[in-house]
Amino acid sequence: MRSPDIVPPVAPAGVVRKQGKGYLLRTNVEEVVLNATVLNSDQQLVENLTKDNFTVYEDSVKQTIISFQHTDLPVSMGLVIDNSGSMYRKRPAVNKAALDLVLASNPQDEAFVVNFSDEAFIDCDFTSNIAKLRDGLSHIDSRGGTALYDAVAASADKLASDAKRPKQVLVIITDGDDNASSLDLEQTIHRVQELSGPVIYSIGLLFGNEMSRAETRHARRALEMLSQETGGMAFFPKSVEEVDQIAAEVARDIRSQYTIGYHSSKPMSIPGFRKIEVTAQARGMGKLTVRTRTGYFPSPRPIGETVATPK
Repeated sequence: MRSPDIVPPVAPAGVVRKQGKGYLLRTNVEEVVLNATVLNSDQQLVENLTKDNFTVYEDSVKQTIISFQHTDLPVSMGLVIDNSGSMYRKRPAVNKAALDLVLASNPQDEAFVVNFSDEAFIDCDFTSNIAKLRDGLSHIDSRGGTALYDAVAASADKLASDAKRPKQVLVIITDGDDNASSLDLEQTIHRVQELSGPVIYSIGLLFGNEMSRAETRHARRALEMLSQETGGMAFFPKSVEEVDQIAAEVARDIRSQYTIGYHSSKPMSIPGFRKIEVTAQARGMGKLTVRTRTGYFPSPRPIGETVATPK
């Protein structure tokens, strides 16, 4: 997979329900599905809320929630790993953390591996086989620059076109600032939002590198923006030994999310970015923070169903 071609956007995922050994994904022309994480004032996960505890706003207009789940749904995940020269000594610990993340996730998850430097390559296609993922992560050819944005956009396209699971996640691990992409940060975020795409978790290994302070600040901001706009989290460990613990936290976060669906009160034929805000309140729980994607671009398509069946 090289620098991605921009392809027509894919519509948002729909309501998911169990069907036999698979999951039925029902899509609707005016349906928006959100994956939301709720934290209390101590930044602890809150996992005992009901639909009535949530309020969803689109462009400041309250929406009617039509579906609600708090289930450990299978995930299609992209592991997007920096393969530039500065990552060479960090890759053994990074690879172990990536595999541990998969092992701590839903057994029905599927994942693919993208290694990127100045270009991005799929070194393992979608699989639930740990041995195949380990082999894909072992393709270390540390060289060249850092085309992070191109790798993220292309990985989001890969999820949109080939993912079999109802939830989508990208996990990025990098130690540098983008210096080789054809896309910029804003274009990359726009692309992911066009696809109603994955939640992005970023792990920035920005310690002990040769970047200037300005480059380090820019790299940190980019990872924070990619995660914030998609409902994920950005982590900045102080050593590579912390990455495994972070991977476990990411796995817990993914498996603890609420899935909320609503019909937009605005026709999907009206173009432009739709801003989303979700709030949660529960008696005796104090201030709750909801983390989800900040918005989307509408992309209507006919009602349909597909069944995502575990391998």
